[in-house]
Amino acid sequence: MSVSSFLAFFMVLARGGAIQSQPPAAPQFGSVVRPFVATHCAACHNAKMKAGALDLEVVGLEHPAVWEKVYDKLRAGEMPPAGRPAPRRAEVDAVMRWIEAAFQPGLGIDPGRVTARRLNRFEYNNTVRDLVGVDLRPADDFPADDSGYGFDHIGDVLSLSPVLMEKYLAAAEKIAAAAVVVDAAVRPTVERYKAEQLKQVGSIRVRHRFLADADYDIRAGLGGIRPDGAPVVRMELTIDGAIYRQWDVDPRRNMPRNFDVRLRVTRGEHELALAFTNDTFKREGNPIPERDRYLAIDFLELRGPFNAGTLALSESHERLFVCGHPNGKHQPECARTILTRLARRAYRRPPSAAEVDALVRMVDLAAREGESFEKGIAVALQAVLVSPHFLFRIERDPQPNDPRAVHPLGDHELATRLSYFLWSSMPDDQLQRLADSGELGKAGVLQAEVRRMLLDPKARALVENFAGQWLQIRNLDTVKPDPERFPGFDEELRAAMRTETEMFFEAVVREDRSILDFIDGGFTYLNERLARHYGVRGVTGGEFRRVPLRTAQRGGVLTQASILTVSSYANRTSPVLRGKWLLENFLNAPPPPPPPDVPNLKEEAIGSSSSLRRQLEQHRTNAVCASCHSRMDVLGFGLENYDAIGAWRTRDGKFPVDASGVLPGGKKFRTPAELKAILKADREAFSRCVTEKMLTYALGRGLERYDRPVIDAIVRRLAQKEYRFVALVAEIVAARPFQQRRGDRGGT
Repeated sequence: MSVSSFLAFFMVLARGGAIQSQPPAAPQFGSVVRPFVATHCAACHNAKMKAGALDLEVVGLEHPAVWEKVYDKLRAGEMPPAGRPAPRRAEVDAVMRWIEAAFQPGLGIDPGRVTARRLNRFEYNNTVRDLVGVDLRPADDFPADDSGYGFDHIGDVLSLSPVLMEKYLAAAEKIAAAAVVVDAAVRPTVERYKAEQLKQVGSIRVRHRFLADADYDIRAGLGGIRPDGAPVVRMELTIDGAIYRQWDVDPRRNMPRNFDVRLRVTRGEHELALAFTNDTFKREGNPIPERDRYLAIDFLELRGPFNAGTLALSESHERLFVCGHPNGKHQPECARTILTRLARRAYRRPPSAAEVDALVRMVDLAAREGESFEKGIAVALQAVLVSPHFLFRIERDPQPNDPRAVHPLGDHELATRLSYFLWSSMPDDQLQRLADSGELGKAGVLQAEVRRMLLDPKARALVENFAGQWLQIRNLDTVKPDPERFPGFDEELRAAMRTETEMFFEAVVREDRSILDFIDGGFTYLNERLARHYGVRGVTGGEFRRVPLRTAQRGGVLTQASILTVSSYANRTSPVLRGKWLLENFLNAPPPPPPPDVPNLKEEAIGSSSSLRRQLEQHRTNAVCASCHSRMDVLGFGLENYDAIGAWRTRDGKFPVDASGVLPGGKKFRTPAELKAILKADREAFSRCVTEKMLTYALGRGLERYDRPVIDAIVRRLAQKEYRFVALVAEIVAARPFQQRRGDRGGT
């Protein structure tokens, strides 16, 4: 039995498609399937036992999703369970052939449909940035987005509450005020960047947009302590990488100090960084716990502009006012020129004449009320930002009430799907031009755009949005390891964990590497803090660099501290959580939720009077627990050499770590490296999982049973293309569900 046969837990796609194949003849069902069910299934899956909430004695031809569930269980070798008489291979093959013939021929012709969905917080911030050129991140203040199928941009779960609508209105006002220079008079403002909110430790680095060539006051708030005998610590301010000023600082405990400096800065965006150049930590003889620093920068505050005279026009202002006239000199046709381009980009399609007319009337109304032309454009911009055509990604159906009416997406709809898939943002000018010309849908053009977009810096959205949710590293922000058991964990280590995984994923994308590198890639990215945590020598300094791995202890994302930490408890490892993580994220085979009233482990005994492995073995003697834990635990034990924050270990308390396991079918492993080798050898199971995850993300909907042939085809072609990342993206973009949609009863 292959590893996929064991690990590919069933994917229940409960809803059938609108386009269904015809069921087989009843006599064939009665002669092939019913006898098999009676002999090998009905003892558990009957009206009384109803194992898995399933009574196969009453399931008929009208339940294709149930029979595909049976198909997956038979293919995986999971049924009948261990201890029950096994059917002959010929019997199993006959039932599987019947299911294939009965329910799969008509699948794959239905592209499905995606519910009109609003931009999630991540997409909103990125779209505002690319639309008007201000990176305010207003959506950070919005309510959290609901998630479905593992992602937070699924149309079926993205609601629009009254609170969120109020946030949209406030954000539109804030964005317009930042983007449009309505009043040339200079008014100083104050903006504070807090290290805690930026998730930065010790040093602080920000990008700030300066409105004018002017003077600005910069204040740094410091806290911490310098131990007796330690050298005075030097703080350094850099602007765009160049050293501007250095100070010797020595705040006392509980008495933070502010350091102020005034400087002249040119308008535009600049990077400011404050750091301590000689705040090195030494373990030996240090009275401070390892997680502490000598000093920390709590905040960076900017005040200004001062002595600026007339405020210069911002880049965002010039991006909006495309008619070429200076402020106060705009001609009557300018409003239509400006707002047509704005609406085209914001709505991600050519606007109608009526839509532009409505926006122009707002500018005219502002003029009649004595407001400036610039104020009128700012009001129109606010209207655009709260329009459903901006907030929602809407795809139109020629025959919305006919579920059989399959049609290709329009070029602008396709451009929007592509840009939000790869960039989590609006199409750029090149995509818009290709959509306008009708060229985008051509296969060669579309694939060229995929390659171009993946090389663009905006493709980092795949790292932050797709990888962050697929690998669950977003959860790292909420993990709080027990400081008594793990005193080495601090915010600096947390940030380093996240950076390693993000840079690794980004390298797979940028270099078009095989997705199998996620299992066992032979390199990673480390700085001194994380290298010390891993026991890797020769890495110094705070900067991350690519490091080849020369030990079997590390390789791929499974052995990265971010993954190992989010799949642990605060005070100990959890083979259950880690096994569940593998099933969900490497094999797309999530186990069902645990039943109620399951007894907990005896936490006080773990590592002292009983090993964790022994406790879980006793847990599995409960028949209710065994069916799921037999799948999860064996995988999780393969990672037991890593503690709850990802450090390598050989003992758990006073017990030696046992990372061995036996998979159904007899494949054995003794170490994490051997487990990874088994996973990597069964390439189909992993590539299918990544394909399903990425297709779900690309479409913004859950996968249905009619998507299975599309997935099968992508997995086959991916194997022919050496499992390259770009090949996977290109196959998804070329697939029917990505390029087409159908109507639905009621037109929803």
